[in-house]
Amino acid sequence: MRFDIVTLFPEFFASPLASGLLGKAIARDIAQVNLVNPRDFTTDKHHRVDDEPYGGGVGMLLKPDPLFAAVESLPLLPRRSVILMSPQGETLHQRLFEELATDYDQLVLVCGHYEGIDERVRQHLVDRELSLGDFVLTCGEIPALALVNGVVRLRPGTVGKVESLKLESFEQGLLDYPQYTRPAEFRGWTVPEVLRSGNHQAIDRWRHEQQLARTQTRRPDLYQTWLGSQNSPPLPKGTP
Repeated sequence: MRFDIVTLFPEFFASPLASGLLGKAIARDIAQVNLVNPRDFTTDKHHRVDDEPYGGGVGMLLKPDPLFAAVESLPLLPRRSVILMSPQGETLHQRLFEELATDYDQLVLVCGHYEGIDERVRQHLVDRELSLGDFVLTCGEIPALALVNGVVRLRPGTVGKVESLKLESFEQGLLDYPQYTRPAEFRGWTVPEVLRSGNHQAIDRWRHEQQLARTQTRRPDLYQTWLGSQNSPPLPKGTP
């Protein structure tokens, strides 16, 4: 899978793309990441990529011509989507990562900067806008990196144990259950007895109960959605 990141700051990605599972996936050619700087496509001697907004206003806007030129310089794979990282976009979520990892061969990520971006980029260049959430950051590189990480880890070969992807938070519409490792007792806090029992049926039941309780407490919105999909009665009060 190919990622083309249109960014004014390619150096932002140097360490993250070389670290951890993401770095290993890129080294093994599970994903290719190409960084494109719009400044390389400017035609003036100062290499300006921003200008004042028509009609006045605070701040500067990214100009359309370097962005169009940068994207149009890229190869066009059959299943491609051009995405603008913007606080006005759809919020990133696990189902979206699954869609992007499965349905596309190429994702072009345009990282916004300054006060905003020329509207013609939205209307005529990008296919969709995506966001980390309802807040504003200094740059689009942060959500772009989050998207790359979230998508690449779902590609075959990135994560060693595929089953672990199926059991983590959000995959079943619920948050993950509590997990413990050695030692069995630490500063007086002990691992639940059921996890040391060797009774896998009891362990599975305990973990599912914990998922329900944790989701109901921390993310009641997710819990209600899960209830609707299961046609199940509400979790009794007092369930651990």
